[in-house]
Amino acid sequence: MPANPVDPASGPPVAAPSDPAPSSRGTPPAERLLNLVIALVNTSASMTKQQVRAGVAGYGDAPSTEAFERMFERDKDTLRALGIPIVTVDGGGHSDEVGYRIDNDAYALGAVDLTPAELGVVALAAQLWSDKTLRTDMSRAMTKLRAAGAGEVAGDAVAGLAPRVRAAGDAYVPLLEAVSERRDVSFRYRAASTGQELTRHVEPWRIAARGSGWYLVGFDRARGAARVFRLSRIAGKVRVGSQAGAFDVPDAVDVDAMLGERVGVPQRARLAVVPERAQALRARAVPVADGDDGSHGNGGQDARRAGRHDGRDLLEVEFRSLSAFADEVAGYGPAVVVLAPPQLRADVLRRLEAAAGLDAGDAGTAGEATDG
Repeated sequence: MPANPVDPASGPPVAAPSDPAPSSRGTPPAERLLNLVIALVNTSASMTKQQVRAGVAGYGDAPSTEAFERMFERDKDTLRALGIPIVTVDGGGHSDEVGYRIDNDAYALGAVDLTPAELGVVALAAQLWSDKTLRTDMSRAMTKLRAAGAGEVAGDAVAGLAPRVRAAGDAYVPLLEAVSERRDVSFRYRAASTGQELTRHVEPWRIAARGSGWYLVGFDRARGAARVFRLSRIAGKVRVGSQAGAFDVPDAVDVDAMLGERVGVPQRARLAVVPERAQALRARAVPVADGDDGSHGNGGQDARRAGRHDGRDLLEVEFRSLSAFADEVAGYGPAVVVLAPPQLRADVLRRLEAAAGLDAGDAGTAGEATDG
């Protein structure tokens, strides 16, 4: 950590007693640069070279004055190239020594004023942080941005685009390495139809996400044919063969075709949606026959509507995976009500009730469902 910035008028700076001594290999350059930025931003007037060398962690590593001079000049050039405005301050009076500081007016970030669509994109990016430490920081950041006035409508901009794939589990990493290095694998696999666990010996070709789940596509040696395996049904550890390049992957592996049967048959949901909300669902609404439930066949958006219900627009949207679509609809909260089919309505209500009963500590488990 950097030493506390010192006002030049107060005399030579003294490093805090708690500052650790430099390691034998010295302070990493990136850390030294960050220490310099923090010091120059917070100094009340400016810092001379001597004050930088004595008071900013990392510069004490320089074995000589000449080495420090080269290090400091190089760091200044690097920071300026990054757009950080380091300015030179004349010592004035009888002092010929110049000082340095960062122009805070030029360096400070202006007020953040995001449109709902822009906030939606930021929210979508934030959802990609799965690490627990980063997830906490991102959650706090999004709370502050929403407090700036974007409101709940911002979430609609990307609600239908947000990734809703469940955790891949312990099998993902060894399988990914096996795919990359073309090593055969073996694992215990629970069949969906019978629940029976059998050992499978597979040449792994691809790993893909479909319908809120992760799948392995590969060649099952025992069956002599290409097969698809859902990672959540793999029991225990994946054993990876010792020989790299143990097999050749076919030139044309049609992953979409092989996974097509695993994401379910097309179904149609009838939804009651608050006007001007859930734009992602509206974009996927299917045309409804003229005169069906109040539609007058006007074409365009009206042709995708099935009338009105308690002041809401009635939409019909096709989906394949019940679980994945229930996750998506639940993400809109009270803006979307499911009218049919009954199983989708029940699944969405179950997710909303579970979310309503969560405390802050359990927020990461919202929306989980049993493996389909």
